[in-house]
Amino acid sequence: MAIRVNRPKRPAGNYQSALVTGATGGIGGAFARALPASTRLLLTGRNPEALAELQQALAVDGRDVEALVADLAVAEDRQRLAERADARSIDLFVNNAGTGRLGAVLDQPPEVEAETMTVNVVAVAELTRALLPGMLARAKHDGRRCGLIIVSSGTAFSPLPYLTTYAASKAFGLFYAEGLAEELSAEPVDVLALCPGPTQTRFGSEAGPVSADRIPGASKPAEVARAALAALGRRRTLATGLVGRLAVEPFLPPRRMVTGGLGRAMRTIDWWSRRR
Repeated sequence: MAIRVNRPKRPAGNYQSALVTGATGGIGGAFARALPASTRLLLTGRNPEALAELQQALAVDGRDVEALVADLAVAEDRQRLAERADARSIDLFVNNAGTGRLGAVLDQPPEVEAETMTVNVVAVAELTRALLPGMLARAKHDGRRCGLIIVSSGTAFSPLPYLTTYAASKAFGLFYAEGLAEELSAEPVDVLALCPGPTQTRFGSEAGPVSADRIPGASKPAEVARAALAALGRRRTLATGLVGRLAVEPFLPPRRMVTGGLGRAMRTIDWWSRRR
């Protein structure tokens, strides 16, 4: 069941300038490839060689594609990226970068746990807060809509032992995106929490001895990216893959109703507090 909110005034995916984090592979790279050739791109990731290769592949026929090597676990890199994205007047932010490792929390080095929380939580909130004001101002000035996609995970809906910190950090992204969507429901912005199920990316091998390619029903990154761009402006939360459709999608409409009800209640409280 599709929840239609803030229907765009333009075709989905028709953005002038986009920022994609974690663009060097998997879902991030698929987003970069799925966006139309008319969209200027700012791509970022930690792997200089992979980033340069993607930039070269996409910068054809004079397309404006800029690559910025950045580690979102580093505050200075986050600041540098935010400044560059604002200078390029982005109207679509695909907040895709994420990290995590399979294993018990107490078996993980403290620096690995800290990196997971910094990239998956701090960077998501910090970059979104830094870029949204400019995106909204430009959208209002131009009579257009801007877009924000926060890539959460199918793991965000329940605690997941041995991926405890990762799942908890992705739950933040899910709640943050859904809350923002309600807060900004009257603004010219479309917000989507994307919750991919098992997907054929490098994450499994990098997180631990797991390969997403072996999980039945694992989606291809291109399928996830296309589905997200099609859903942006039409839904607030999208779960992809077989697991998402069977285990998550049935619960999204009532979840949306609760969020909307809480949003209306909080706006009423805020209105009364301002009158006093």
